[in-house]
Amino acid sequence: MSDPMTTQTAPSVLITGCSSGIGHHCAHALARRGWNVIASARKQADVDRLAGEGLTAIALDLDRSETIRDAVDQTLALTGGRLDALFNNGAYGQPGAVEDLSRHVLRAQLETNLLGWHELTCKVIPIMRRQGHGRIVQNSSILGFMPLPFRGAYVASKYALEGLTDTLRLELRDTGIHVSLIEPGPIASQFRKNAHQAFQANIDVEQSPHREAYRHAEDRLSKEGAAQPFTLPPEAVLKKLVHALESPRPHPRYYVTVPTHVIGSLKRLLSTRALDRLLVKISRGGAG
Repeated sequence: MSDPMTTQTAPSVLITGCSSGIGHHCAHALARRGWNVIASARKQADVDRLAGEGLTAIALDLDRSETIRDAVDQTLALTGGRLDALFNNGAYGQPGAVEDLSRHVLRAQLETNLLGWHELTCKVIPIMRRQGHGRIVQNSSILGFMPLPFRGAYVASKYALEGLTDTLRLELRDTGIHVSLIEPGPIASQFRKNAHQAFQANIDVEQSPHREAYRHAEDRLSKEGAAQPFTLPPEAVLKKLVHALESPRPHPRYYVTVPTHVIGSLKRLLSTRALDRLLVKISRGGAG
């Protein structure tokens, strides 16, 4: 079967969530490596900005089926009907204790972080089947295999993503389509800022039994430069993404950052109760 990196024309990749952070950095870096990058973002202002930066940019809102369909059509028009890779990256985090999450808020988290990715991926797979090759890379999280208090909505979306992706990988064996998960820990981006906004919009602090924990978290989140320990720049994800896209034998999983490697090992070694104590300590008992 043909491989995208051995063809004479530039290999093509569609990336979601390119307005900032990991998606933005990886879109530019892959373009510099010779990829035909289709960078997508939800807001038209971000699409225009990306185009002004020299990227081929399109609108794609993971919450809306019609924009997913249109984005795939536009991508094929831009690539001559071929798509070598998909990097699902666009997502957000909804903080809050599980008991403070309304059904509406939890559904919104799953729509963007899971169901939108699923719909887009299912539209891309037939294209890759016809080609006989393709790469699907899902940007998951350390919270895809490790829960933390007050992150239940995001944890649920990433745990579900990991299960769906593992199943998809098994189903696509021997098709020439490789499926990989990238599991970053803390990466420098707008993620915490956006999560704070989602928390303020959707969590009723004063009516919650967790209001004291929320107040401590708000104090931390409001401080300038309140970065988590071991935070790495987006380049750390790019290195793993390049391997997933270009290696003849891409890995099913890629850990990124020290916490991901450490927790991945401890999860195999510690009892559930021991790991629970550690995770509560790591979270500092707070919501942010």
